[in-house]
Amino acid sequence: MTFGRAAAVASATLLVLVLAACSADAPSATPSTSTPAGPAPTATDAGPLAPVHPLGEPVVIASELEAPWSILRLPDGATLISERDTTRVRELLTDGSLREAGKVSAAQPNGEGGLLGLAFLADEAAPGGDGWVYAYFSTANDNRIERMPLAGSPGSHTLGAPTVILSGIPRAGNHNGGRIAFGPDGLLYATAGDAGDTVNAQNLDALGGKILRMTATGQVPDDNPFGTLVYSFGHRNPQGLAWDSHGQLWASEFGQNTWDELNRIVPGGNYGWPLVEGQAGNSAYIDPEQQWSTDQASPSGITIVNDTIFMASLRGERLWSIPITTDSSTATPTEWFAHSFGRLRDVVPGPAGTLWFVSNNTDGRGSPAAGDDRLYQVELRQVQVGP
Repeated sequence: MTFGRAAAVASATLLVLVLAACSADAPSATPSTSTPAGPAPTATDAGPLAPVHPLGEPVVIASELEAPWSILRLPDGATLISERDTTRVRELLTDGSLREAGKVSAAQPNGEGGLLGLAFLADEAAPGGDGWVYAYFSTANDNRIERMPLAGSPGSHTLGAPTVILSGIPRAGNHNGGRIAFGPDGLLYATAGDAGDTVNAQNLDALGGKILRMTATGQVPDDNPFGTLVYSFGHRNPQGLAWDSHGQLWASEFGQNTWDELNRIVPGGNYGWPLVEGQAGNSAYIDPEQQWSTDQASPSGITIVNDTIFMASLRGERLWSIPITTDSSTATPTEWFAHSFGRLRDVVPGPAGTLWFVSNNTDGRGSPAAGDDRLYQVELRQVQVGP
């Protein structure tokens, strides 16, 4: 165990104090990527959004997770975490322990497949009266999205009978995509990998190698660029989705052997895979705003706080922060906690101006320490600009 991981484990005793902490000037996530809100605030509406960065050492919020994949913070303050291989949805309790809120019984783990992304839609008309938890997962034959009614209160949430929203997304032992999120337009977005078949990415009739956009019940929105569920294409294995304060969608993507990517997503955009990888300078395709060698990143989940993108990296074993600027290709990324906590799978805004991220050392590719995997919290502070 590295010094950083040992220090984080020891800091678990700070849990109660950390969860109770608050700040009058806490940074905010803009906008929510779990529950759709109204139009996203702009920097002009809300004032300039100063970049933020981690402050101090992360503390442990929970441990003993098994291949966690997605962190879902609910509007009532509860938190759900998906586990890829057990297919359980676990609820975080205030003392840091975990309970099972439900299980996605149709999920069939294999390789990188299993229970992957979670999202939430508030809906008083849903059974139970709270809303729907959406899950992206792998079956024996495909990847699909289901939704389950959420019932109960924090500490006793349960998931009801599932309804299929979308099936037939190509699946394989790898490149399954899997991130889902509601955008500021109230629509559901999903990342679909090429499922190891590179032809999928450029084939507009295939769901693989795409970012998909749909209604809450899986229908095609009227303004989708191709009249289908396809929103953008030419993707290899995108696994991160987040929107900035202007409502702009960003996505992280695994490269093959050379470049991992952070892309600014536009409707109908072609991001080049498998014809190009990284910043190729070919006008036929959209270049990523940022790129990293695969040993520095292998990015999965992303989130945006105060127009600062935070990106969890698996093989890179670090957290990246990237300020969003007028020309984000010129922004300077900063790495945090390199090799301190192992592989990192997901990152979300935490309470009271904090950031939460989860390790992924028990997924079969990491080197788990005792107590892995863990959910961490770190404080965020605004970057001081100028004198």
